[in-house]
Amino acid sequence: MAFEAHFRTHTCGELSTEHTGQQVTLAGWVNRRRDHGGLVFLDMRDRYGMTQVICDPERSPEAHRTASELRSEFVAQVTGTVVPRLPGTENPGLKTGAIEVAADRVVILNPSRTTPFPISDTISVDESLRLKYRYLDLRRPKMRDNIILRHRVVKVIRDYLDELGFLEIETPILMKSTPEGARDYLVPSRLYPGEFYALPQSPQQLKQLLMVAGLDRYFQIARCFRDEDQRSDRQPEFTQLDLEMSFVAEEDVMALIEGLLIFLIEKTTGKRIKQQPFPRLSYKHVMDRYGTDHPDLRFALPLVEISDLAAADSFGVFQGALAAGGRVKGIRVPGAGSYSRKEIEELTGFARMLGAKGLVSLAISPASEIKSPLTKFMTDEEVQAIIDRLQGEAGDLLLFVADSAKVCNDVLFRLRVKLAERLKLIDPGEMALCWVVDFPLLHFDEEGQRYEAEHNPFSGMDDAHLDRLDSDPLNIRAKQYDIICNGYEIGGGSVRINVAAIQHKVFSLMKLDNEQIQEQFGHMLEAFEYGAPPHGGIALGIDRLVMLLADEDSIREVIAFPKTQSALDLLMNAPSPVDDKQLAELHLRIREQEERS
Repeated sequence: MAFEAHFRTHTCGELSTEHTGQQVTLAGWVNRRRDHGGLVFLDMRDRYGMTQVICDPERSPEAHRTASELRSEFVAQVTGTVVPRLPGTENPGLKTGAIEVAADRVVILNPSRTTPFPISDTISVDESLRLKYRYLDLRRPKMRDNIILRHRVVKVIRDYLDELGFLEIETPILMKSTPEGARDYLVPSRLYPGEFYALPQSPQQLKQLLMVAGLDRYFQIARCFRDEDQRSDRQPEFTQLDLEMSFVAEEDVMALIEGLLIFLIEKTTGKRIKQQPFPRLSYKHVMDRYGTDHPDLRFALPLVEISDLAAADSFGVFQGALAAGGRVKGIRVPGAGSYSRKEIEELTGFARMLGAKGLVSLAISPASEIKSPLTKFMTDEEVQAIIDRLQGEAGDLLLFVADSAKVCNDVLFRLRVKLAERLKLIDPGEMALCWVVDFPLLHFDEEGQRYEAEHNPFSGMDDAHLDRLDSDPLNIRAKQYDIICNGYEIGGGSVRINVAAIQHKVFSLMKLDNEQIQEQFGHMLEAFEYGAPPHGGIALGIDRLVMLLADEDSIREVIAFPKTQSALDLLMNAPSPVDDKQLAELHLRIREQEERS
């Protein structure tokens, strides 16, 4: 369905040879003006594309005169006739490249100052300048395409879920502050002095209450807020697909999301999915094999445990780590056996930066000669056993970390990704997705001396493990599932607790007393007493998902107006002070920092 606009009859991306001879009006920005000593060529741009305009003084002296005054990023209107380009001057890189518009009239709608950076995808400019002038940055084709892709992704999601009977239901932005893993953003109440709303970290409790209400298939493109340290794939405010279903088991939710993601990738990109159905991998398996619970499966390079083999030698590095209760793990780097000493030292420096004491190397030359400090402390048979464990071959480099399990995993996980990028093992046209399951329900926080939820306190647990809440809380399997794509967690969910007594017990294990439980979660526990159905759901990170579909390295590239990595809004200059009158209305006073003596 088309509609006509007052300032234009067509966009700058739709004209073709089918429009030859038609009188048209375009409106947009001047991408470039070229003066060929008589003829003036304009590249007119809008969000739909680009059209070349030719201004001939013999055809229209007035249009030619006005066109000569135009500069890049002026807003202009052009009326003229669609004509074919001369043979040999066509531009196959443009949708409109077979035609041009011969101008009869050119109007300057608004001039432009010289922009702080060129409106081009080839620019190299500091991100802070791009964010300060985000409205200019969004004119660039790449940024425009990212915003369009995001729109299409959300539309596909909405249409897909609507077809399956889901209801899109909005939940409040002003909520109650309850502990859910990150710091809340608080909003002071003017009407109730000393009391605060919180911006939602997620609609978790509300979507569960919607299941109690009998609205058994809910979703929302939800805005969420978390006051936490930032990184390339995290923002203080973000968007997620929030979804909940009643009368479902884990596999029901996973099957729904798997179908949605396959459909979404096929509809919005030309990317291939490496494996269907998505592999189901246990938490223990991915931690052992990849050192992380969000592994990138587009390439191999698994981590391999050799603690049992290392125990047999007299190598001090290995023995010291094992004596301290640590482990020894390694990784095989195919074809890197000829790495120079400088290259190995660079990798060692990277490992040390991540917390390792160093890297132990074992290089196998193309002639199968072995070069490693291990040869001084181990027999040929012991060295060969390690090589065999890692499936090392001539020309390979084997790298080892000896430390605590956490350090071994953290260092080798990041080293694995770094090496895959260096060795060009990653196919940019491929997406590797998997499910990680069988998470523990709880872990023990030594500092706080209490149990904490591995994901959130509402996750259900294996029915056969219910009695372990009293006797063995750390060995309870959660009904939890995370969806991983190309090394990023793009979503996570669970089948929930729907029995008040069990939910109360979990809160108690987290060292919340009865008064705290009642104050923070009493509304939820009471709701469970009125017939709460079995239910489960998931949340998918829209920003992170679109980032991966767009082949970007930061979610800031797919958000129209993001914050910086330090949570600053450079465009609006926020956060910023407010005047004393506003503070007084909110019953607040800024406490000045005491001067250092």
